[in-house]
Amino acid sequence: MNFMLITDTFPPLINGVSRTLQILAAGLANAGHRVEVVTTVDGGCQNPAVQVTTVPSIPLPGYQGIRLGLTTSGFMKRRMKAMKPDGVYVAVESLMGAAAVNAARKLGIRFVTGFHTNFHSYMSDYRVGMLSSVAERYLRWFHSRAARTLVPSSTVAENLRQMGIRRINVMGRGVDSALFHPSKRNHELRASIGATDQTPVALYAGRVAAEKNLELAISSFLSIRRTNPAARCVFAGDGPRVPELSAKYPEFHFVGACGDDLLSRWYASADVFVFPSLTETYGNVVAEAMASGLVVVAFAYAAAQKLIRHHETGFLAPFGDQETFLCHVTSALNHWHNQEMRGAARHAVEPLGWQEIILQFERELLGDLESVPFGKESLQSQLAPAHA
Repeated sequence: MNFMLITDTFPPLINGVSRTLQILAAGLANAGHRVEVVTTVDGGCQNPAVQVTTVPSIPLPGYQGIRLGLTTSGFMKRRMKAMKPDGVYVAVESLMGAAAVNAARKLGIRFVTGFHTNFHSYMSDYRVGMLSSVAERYLRWFHSRAARTLVPSSTVAENLRQMGIRRINVMGRGVDSALFHPSKRNHELRASIGATDQTPVALYAGRVAAEKNLELAISSFLSIRRTNPAARCVFAGDGPRVPELSAKYPEFHFVGACGDDLLSRWYASADVFVFPSLTETYGNVVAEAMASGLVVVAFAYAAAQKLIRHHETGFLAPFGDQETFLCHVTSALNHWHNQEMRGAARHAVEPLGWQEIILQFERELLGDLESVPFGKESLQSQLAPAHA
């Protein structure tokens, strides 16, 4: 079978979405399918069986780590006519995604969309909250044209249903428990930030950007340092707020964007994982931190709610309750050397391999699951307000 994936983000860009899409593309290729990824970058795919086609792109204004593809429906039609895909996956709601949707509809090719990022909920973080209702109407129009929209959690599925999007399936996420493993603990890496075997290391991994609720990450790290001045606190990731925060908090360690191997060593070389984000569709980093044997503190939604048993495999705060979150950070610091809890965290996510997810993805693209007709609503009706 032939499959085409459309995405603005793909390796070597480093983020959870690009990593997920690389795993899905490689999984399809390893199953014997022909796979083409149309994206904005090249040179990062680790599977030579995956064909990567690049399009011109520009960086997202104010956010150099995200690129926006510049292409047309005509280009997408030509690519699809050349490949003759049996299924198309549109992973982004960008202009490139819209071009792919229009091309697939005109050619009568089944396509599935993915909802990977809550971009519409970021708008208040970037001071354009007045546009959130417009963004929601666009998302409803975009995803309602697809045979199916795949989401990573039941929480996201419910949010999209409330937005007026109906044809939804949950397709979870796996974790590479061989890559993310406690055995990757690296004493030289810990020593590079001044940590000894008796020093707790707290880690945040992800974009260093406004939408990640970084003020709470900073508060958490300051609390850790007040409780244990010898503790080390690390931000692993890149983003627009790195220059500002690294200058303001020189006592914290900003190690930049990390490829899989280096990231796995940072996870395993830490002890406590602090993840204060309130805008995740899933939160792959939670599963990766647990697989690495860390004591995780997160809000109770998405991956954290599904994977963490409070006070057994980590700590969960009620959604948005920052005071309780900070209390749990103190509890996690008190358990940083609790090998029973850390082992239980890893044990909880070890079964979460990718094979079943890739199989579901293949079936979704082919329409082997319950048949769902294409949406035929007009643009005007899709942009009308949704009714509960």
